Amino acid sequence: MGRRSLPVEELFEHARAGDRAALARLLSLIERGGDDARTIGRLASPLGGHAYTIGFTGSPGAGKSTLTSATIGHLRGQGLEVAVLAIDPSSPYTGGAILGDRVRMQEHATDPGVFIRSMATRGHLGGLSLTAPEAIRLLDAVGREWVLIETVGVGQVEVEIAGKADTTVVVVNPGWGDAVQANKAGLMEIADIFVINKADRAGAAQTRTDLEQMLDLSELADESWRPPIVSTVATAGEGVPDLWDAVLAHRESIIGNGVLAERREARLRDELRAIVARRLEQRARDICGGAQWDDMQADVLHGRLDPWAAADRLLETVRA
Repeated sequence: MGRRSLPVEELFEHARAGDRAALARLLSLIERGGDDARTIGRLASPLGGHAYTIGFTGSPGAGKSTLTSATIGHLRGQGLEVAVLAIDPSSPYTGGAILGDRVRMQEHATDPGVFIRSMATRGHLGGLSLTAPEAIRLLDAVGREWVLIETVGVGQVEVEIAGKADTTVVVVNPGWGDAVQANKAGLMEIADIFVINKADRAGAAQTRTDLEQMLDLSELADESWRPPIVSTVATAGEGVPDLWDAVLAHRESIIGNGVLAERREARLRDELRAIVARRLEQRARDICGGAQWDDMQADVLHGRLDPWAAADRLLETVRA
């Protein structure tokens, strides 16, 4: 029997036993949404809480994928298994993820200790902001202890997802441009570690100075941790061990002071709130159509009802 025809529960057990094809199929079902995705969430939720997530974000062209690939190599050199979620915008033609990240990480594609997956919104309700946590929960449930999240850009959704990792790495380049623009993108607020990639280029020292000055002026969310600034040349693997040491130091810090537990609890509260909002949004869409909607519109247009009264009547069906 092919993987596509297996029940979700069987796919889940195969994935927990190490079946990569079953895991890939489950992630596809999560991206698609619907009842199967809810079943996966129900199965995965009691088994989670062990994986540590590390988000890589920064401007396009900063070398995030190359740095992520180098980090994978460093982890594998230590015998650690790793999963990677590459958060991409949806292709306007296919609705799928742009696979540039897989091209850059192809040296790891045949390594059984590495699982790489591109994720896109695919247009369904909730998009990446809801599917990414579900995918991470699944990877956690099947035993992946280290999950790297790499984003293509610095749009609101990408920054939001990367910023909800346990440790967030913000990647910049020498001469990275207007610091105010970076601050507007939210990168300063979410960074636990800064990486100056391509640090062999001119301007690296000035970029470090700029970041230090910005940190001096910032109100840090975790006052016990000042984001370190690590220099790397990802194409040569330079500085990657230092980056990993910074990740481990941050992990030890936030475990010790309780910030990790607080962050994870806050993420779950935010996720629950977002799911409720999405479900209500869908129900609102459902009532804005059909005969009752047409009647209410006519009443408003002819002055028999004001818009607020009409909305109250329509919303009675949502409260039911």
